[in-house]
Amino acid sequence: MVGVRSTARLFGAWTKPALALLYGLATALFMLAAVMVDAGPLAFAGFAVGALHLVWQIIVLDIDDPDQCLKLFRSNTLYGWIVFAGLCGEALISSL
Repeated sequence: MVGVRSTARLFGAWTKPALALLYGLATALFMLAAVMVDAGPLAFAGFAVGALHLVWQIIVLDIDDPDQCLKLFRSNTLYGWIVFAGLCGEALISSL
């Protein structure tokens, strides 16, 4: 009504499946990039734990609760830290 556009409004009832698809594609592409540079197991562990975080977001999401949506959106920084920790851990191990 006021011209606010968002993917949540765009996807509506399909928000959870759309998030699952988008999160899945992003995770797959991150992992493909890691495979292409011969990343080790800690990098993939970071991706796996990060993927679990994303799955948790989808499971608990209540699209009709804007406060919760904002909290989940902000929790994406935790996802970034998880992936970063896996990549840094891998870099440390491989440098020894």
